[in-house]
Parts: sequence; C-alpha cells; structure tokens
Amino acid sequence: MYLRQVAVMLGLILLCMTLLGAGFFSLSYRYQLKEIQTTLDRNAGFISNYANAALTKGDSLSGEDFISYIGSAVLLTNTTVLVCDTNGQILCAAGNNLSDQVFSPYENHFVPTWATNQLLKSQSYSGVTTFNQLLTGKCYVTGQILSPLAQDPTSGKLVSSGIPTGLLFVAADATSVLDFLHSTFQLFFITAAAVLLISLVICSITVQRMVDPLKGMCAFAHRFAHGEVDTRVTEYTNRNDEIGELAIAFNAMADSLAQAEQKRSEFVANVSHELKTPMTTIAGFADGILDGTIPPEKERESLQVISSETRRLSRLVRRMLELSRLQSSERVAAQEQFDVAEVLLRVLVSLEAKITEKDLDVQTELPDGPVMVWGDPDAVTQVCYNLLDNAVKFASPQGLLTLKIKTRAGKAYIAIGNQGETIPPQQLTHIFDRFHKADSSRSTHKDGVGLGLYIVKTILNTYKEDITVTSQDGFTEFTFTLSEV
Repeated sequence: MYLRQVAVMLGLILLCMTLLGAGFFSLSYRYQLKEIQTTLDRNAGFISNYANAALTKGDSLSGEDFISYIGSAVLLTNTTVLVCDTNGQILCAAGNNLSDQVFSPYENHFVPTWATNQLLKSQSYSGVTTFNQLLTGKCYVTGQILSPLAQDPTSGKLVSSGIPTGLLFVAADATSVLDFLHSTFQLFFITAAAVLLISLVICSITVQRMVDPLKGMCAFAHRFAHGEVDTRVTEYTNRNDEIGELAIAFNAMADSLAQAEQKRSEFVANVSHELKTPMTTIAGFADGILDGTIPPEKERESLQVISSETRRLSRLVRRMLELSRLQSSERVAAQEQFDVAEVLLRVLVSLEAKITEKDLDVQTELPDGPVMVWGDPDAVTQVCYNLLDNAVKFASPQGLLTLKIKTRAGKAYIAIGNQGETIPPQQLTHIFDRFHKADSSRSTHKDGVGLGLYIVKTILNTYKEDITVTSQDGFTEFTFTLSEV
C-alpha cells in the first residue's frame, strides 16, 4: 500500500509537471517566434519601401547607394538582407549570418527556387531555413516582392504597380530563441527535480503516517485472534480522522466480541446447570429404586418425580432446538397479513384451563374490528403464548390478567399484563436474557427453563419490532409492536 500510494502520487505530480512544461515551452516558443516575425515584417517593410522608391526613381538594386542603405539597415536591425531579381539571382546581400560562399560579385549565387516561387505565388514568404547553406545557420526568414510605385488615377497617391522587379528576404538568427528555450528547459528541469524530491519526502511521510496505524491495528487484530481478548487500540483513538474512527470501531468490535464470548461461556454454564439438575434427580431416584434405598411404597412417588424431571428435560431440549432454529442465518422471516386480535384470543382460549385453575379475572381492551398486521402468524402465536403463559404462571391467585391492543402511527401495540409480585428494577434489565429467572420464581416454578422471553425477543428482533416491560405496585405488563397493514 505504501509503495502503491507513493507511486501514484509521484506519477500524478510528474504528469502534471510534464503537461505544464510542454504547455509553457509551446507558449514561449510561439511568443518568441511571433515577436521575431513581427520585427522582421516591420524591418522588411522599411527596406521594401525604400527599395520601391528607388525603383520608381530608376535606381538599380545593385547600385552603390542602395547597397550602402542595405549595409546601414543591417547594422541597425541586426538582421541579414538578401535582394535578388525575380529569377532568384542575388543582386546584393549583407549581414552577419551570410555564409562565406556568398560574396560580391553575386552573379553565381541564387536564392532557392522554392522560396522565390512561393513568394511570387502567394505574395509572401516566412519560415525557418538556411536557404541551402546561404546562411550560416537556421534563421527566421520573411520575404516581400519589390516593385516600382505608380500614381493611382483615382486618389492620386503612389501605390505599388504590382509588377515584380525584385525580391527581398530579411533573416534573423534563431540561435537566441533556441538558447532561451535551452536555458528555460534547464531551469525547469532543475525545478521539477527539486519539486519531485520534496514531493517524495512529503508523500513518504504522509503515506507512512497512514500505513503505520493500519499495521499497528493489524498486529492488534492478530493478537486478538490468538486469544488476547483484552487487547485494545489506544494509540490512535484521539485522532480526528478515519484512522481514529477505525481504532474506535476496532475497540467497539473487540468489546462486542468479548461480551459475546462472555455470554457464550455463561450460556454453556447455564445449559450445563439446567441439564445437570434434572439428570441428577432422575439418576438419584432411579438408583434408589434399583438398589432398594427407596422403599416399595414410595416407588410410585419417585417415578412421578422422574417423569416430571424427564418432561422438564424434554422441554429444555425442545426450547434449545427452537432457539437454534430462530437464530439460524438460513431462517427467513415470513411476511403475510393476519389479524393479531384473533391470534391473541385463540391463545387465550388455549390457556383457559390454567386461567380457571387460578381463578383469574381476565380484562380485555380490543378494537371492535380486526387488527391486520404483517408477520408470521405462527411466530406471533408463539410470542403471544409465551407471554400469556408467563402472565398466568406468575399471576396471584384470583388476580387480574389484562389483554390490550391499540394502534398508533402505523403500529399495533399488544400489551399483556398480570397482577402478582413486582419485578425488581435490577431484574428488568436482564429479563430477556437467556436462562434468566427471577430468584423468587426458582423455587415455585421449577418447570421454567428461562428461555421463553429470550425466544420472544429473538422472534420480534427478526421483524425489527420492539418489546418493553414495566412492573410497578404489583402489576407487570409486557408490550410489543407489530407493523400494521
């Protein structure tokens, strides 16, 4: 990750520097070329005006006066001037960039035919050339046609007659521009190297600061995986960035896993205890009958105890299997419409015998019509049964049993309450835990296994619904929600 991030960042910087340099050099070259071209055109215009005026007076382009003027113009403009006839034969020439092969007389020296043809055809010429070695090096060259002036009959002014009499080429050395570009390139290269070096250092420090915490947390994760469940990340939790958030998330995950491991250990211990108690009772009474310790007249009573403990053990195993099915990742929560009021009343009828046995007073507050909700009717039936069974079991004889259904904001609130002993506040926070049974109920209700309310909460969590419990002044009420249709 370190090498990849540094390579990507340096690559982006190098790409930006390359594009910036290419654009800068291109603009600089075009600007310099335009400046030289403008200067050459201006100088060529001055010389051509003088030459045209000389031709109008009948002077020769190879005369001493014209040659003297060309020499002065070359010294003032630091250019090279070539004057030739329309066939390209040089009539006069002057300048520092003339090759040694160009000397007076010029009868045997010609400007390249392609240059003269282009000038005569398009009325202008510009380019970078050596004119077939007539110039000592590559020069920027511009050309103009020379012709005598004639009076315009309309305006009376002197204008070009349009009859080509000679050709003028003015050249300027390109070495200065190339030297400028070379110097600029050297400076840019040195600057780019310095920027890349500084960027490498900054990128290295920045990426290392990102990678080191990840390596540290990876080491913590390995230690945690090898059983050091107390391992926590402490170095990076005070950072106000994603690394700090990751450290906090890692610690939260570690705490959650540690709690899960603790609950697993407690679960195993509770299962062992719940299984050991009926099995010890069954084995004790069975051994007593077999070895004669229990007299024959008490054998029937002992067998009843064995039968009761066997059924209790069967209920525990059945509840464990049911809980395993509910917690299976393969279980899919069914969703269909049904009347929850009908389900609640059906469960109430199924517990009629237990309610009658305790002579309970049942009060209901149900809507007149059906209460249609979403869910699995079988699962909700189990929720209602577990809650009602608990309410009947822990209700005081001749006490009150209440059933309520209210709807509000798209939710159905189903409440099941009973009149009995008040559950202490410290017990309410653990009432939905696995194998949790209030101390007051352990002796009077030994048939419970402490999984009923946990199964209720597990089913409701499957549908993302809530369940709450209140217990005050001897009245306890469980309320759960379902989504209305």
